[in-house]
Amino acid sequence: MRIGIVDLDTSHPQNWIPIERDLGHEVVGIFDAGDIHPAEYVRDFAAQHSVPKVYAELEEMVADVDCAIIHACDWDRHIDRALPFIEAGKSVLLDKPVVGNLGDAQQLLDWAAAGHRVTGGSSLRYAAEVVSYLQEPVTERGKVQSAFAGCGTDEYNYGIHAYSLLSALMGPGIRSVRYLGASGLKHLQLRWADGRLGYLAVGEGAWLPFHVTAITDKGVRQITCDTRTLYRKLLEAVLPYLAGETDVPPHPMAQLIEPELAALAARQSWLRGGAEVFLSDLSLADEGYDGDVFARGYRRAKYP
Repeated sequence: MRIGIVDLDTSHPQNWIPIERDLGHEVVGIFDAGDIHPAEYVRDFAAQHSVPKVYAELEEMVADVDCAIIHACDWDRHIDRALPFIEAGKSVLLDKPVVGNLGDAQQLLDWAAAGHRVTGGSSLRYAAEVVSYLQEPVTERGKVQSAFAGCGTDEYNYGIHAYSLLSALMGPGIRSVRYLGASGLKHLQLRWADGRLGYLAVGEGAWLPFHVTAITDKGVRQITCDTRTLYRKLLEAVLPYLAGETDVPPHPMAQLIEPELAALAARQSWLRGGAEVFLSDLSLADEGYDGDVFARGYRRAKYP
């Protein structure tokens, strides 16, 4: 594919571009809205990474690419950034978190139902250690009955990795979330439709390894994910679909956005004093996570 990079907000573009090229794709240009970095950063980035063109307007990129990869750290801008590409029938990869409110999640479901190729999310959904564990014979490792996962740094931008890691291990079907309390990090209980329970620890704090403990009817397995392999595993999983090499998405959209919806339910639960919040009861009136607030803080941290 010819790939266009939209926004250079995070460290992901510089780490993903070599992998995208190694997987046979061409990075043809960059558009950056300036939400985080000054214009000179964008020009220097393009030169350092041998990207031939920097676009002044997002719409100028659309005709030149087959796929847009959107790295805006303000997740509330993802839908608007994706729209010109969707309208032109191009593929879109949304970096994590894919959205931060129910309205944007519904837009992704509508696009997927209309046949548009959109995917993305956390690389922890494809963690090699979890994939390898699940490939072990069930007769030996046992059936996963419950699990505990977590990470540090923040509740949503990084916390979404923990939700995604738990989803990778337990599979789809999250029914409800309940806030249990805080002990440093916030602790949450997630209930699956089949009755299984998963537990998370997320929130503000030091960076912690991505970790998950699987409890089966035969034993316990502690898994810590190697961050050096995560980006490649994500891109290997999603780029063939975005390139049209297969019509089967890595995850159907309703399953793809389950981690984000679970996080929205978690937020409502702690706002409601620990009430059990069902994903099906989330409302468009719920505020969700504010991407603009996060992006402004992210910029201040980079450019005090």
